[in-house]
Amino acid sequence: MEKLEERGHLLTEQINPNSRNLDGLTSLELVDLFNQEDAQTLAAIAKARTELAEAIDLAAESLRRGGRLFYVGAGTSGRLGVLDAAECPPTFCTPPEMVQGIIAGGATALVRSSEDLEDRKEDGAAAIAERRINELDVVVGITAGGTTPFVHGAIEAAKQRGATTIAISCVPAEQVAIHADVDIRLLTGPEILAGSTRLKAGTATKMALNILSTGVMVRQGKVYGNRMVDVAVTNRKLRDRALRILQDLTQLSRQEADRLLERSGKRVKLALLMHWSGLDAEAGDRLLERHQGNLRAALQDRTQL
Repeated sequence: MEKLEERGHLLTEQINPNSRNLDGLTSLELVDLFNQEDAQTLAAIAKARTELAEAIDLAAESLRRGGRLFYVGAGTSGRLGVLDAAECPPTFCTPPEMVQGIIAGGATALVRSSEDLEDRKEDGAAAIAERRINELDVVVGITAGGTTPFVHGAIEAAKQRGATTIAISCVPAEQVAIHADVDIRLLTGPEILAGSTRLKAGTATKMALNILSTGVMVRQGKVYGNRMVDVAVTNRKLRDRALRILQDLTQLSRQEADRLLERSGKRVKLALLMHWSGLDAEAGDRLLERHQGNLRAALQDRTQL
């Protein structure tokens, strides 16, 4: 682990020559510069495509075997992990324990700066032990600069417990080594505001987490085509989305779709299976369970009932 005074050479800490006169720019020039620099996030994601795909496959397999997915980080990195985890239950109807975010400093750090807590490597290890992480689980350590002790402690503890480990950082491997099963490097370059990794590094990290969690849920059968068929119908907006999915895929009227949704217990995936197969809710549920919730596989198998 590197000492604090030795961080200046890190890619995320370097000075961006394109923004040396940042305080002299007009507002329009500032916006244009951000737009120009943010284009590097797309290139960074593209260069990490192989590692991201590997991470999706490993995490999906772990969840299929009953494991859990954890994001671990501090500051902006931790908040991004917590955000992605929090979005999974309403989007994919996952139980809250399936995808979890761990941030240095706990819930308080989500709204109040607690950057000093990222230096406690032992706290990262303790967070892993507290959640009884095991060989079925996946731990994603997120650290833009690659050096956060809290994250390193968590990754090391997770490896000792047999968990699959994934690292996401924004510095080259030759600058900081991170010993994880999958090492994702999002090289977005120096920030417009030197060292402020909530900017390009944060944007690229959010993109990577979007890809990772969505990819895992696609592999889990939480999606049919590009439709959110496991959406949790918990408010008006999500009920409207559920009805539109049913209408679009079945050509039913809104009233018919509403009745079908109610018969399925407000489960879009089951409603679709019931409509296309003629099964009742109980039989459809059994068929989905046989195929680990994969609607397409269940539909292909329906003739065997």
